[in-house]
Amino acid sequence: MRTSSASLLLPAMFIGLLSFATLVSAAGETYTATAQVKSAGGVTASAPVTVSIDRLSTDQDREALVAAIKKGGTDAARALLLPKPPIGTVKIGAQSTAIKYAYSRPGSGGGGRVITIVTGSPIAYIGASVPGAPVKSGFYLGLLALDVAASGPGHGELSGAAKVTVNDQGAIVTQDYSGEAVQLQNVTGK
Repeated sequence: MRTSSASLLLPAMFIGLLSFATLVSAAGETYTATAQVKSAGGVTASAPVTVSIDRLSTDQDREALVAAIKKGGTDAARALLLPKPPIGTVKIGAQSTAIKYAYSRPGSGGGGRVITIVTGSPIAYIGASVPGAPVKSGFYLGLLALDVAASGPGHGELSGAAKVTVNDQGAIVTQDYSGEAVQLQNVTGK
């Protein structure tokens, strides 16, 4: 029996395409949550949040971002992130903001993980219309921290507009524009 190279090539191409399709589908992640904030005056607001991540940032991406923040703070981080292509979106209500950085690390307490997300522009200036609101200058990034549980819903925090620094342990630390903590509840993957 004679075997042609084409008959051997087709099964290999098919297996390759299946592997590629699996890789592409595994790369995308979507999370939903409810953002809730309570002002100092006791007013509570909530909105649906959808985070879609096309791919996660690498260790090299994290090292570059931390180095930029150490060197020049928020401005340097923004200069690094803005030219990068979007790797996902954060959607709050009807407004979408491009994700430029999404880094995942194991969560504490066994199982789950923490995903740190940074946008190259603010998501929202919460409280900007209030009399005496701070100047927007320097609050150029949006940040989310999703604590994704191994099972069941997780939680997180959102900073719609923030300045960033790096602490002694190498963690990104935020100063939020509004000073009000936006809590993310019922973080679930789709």
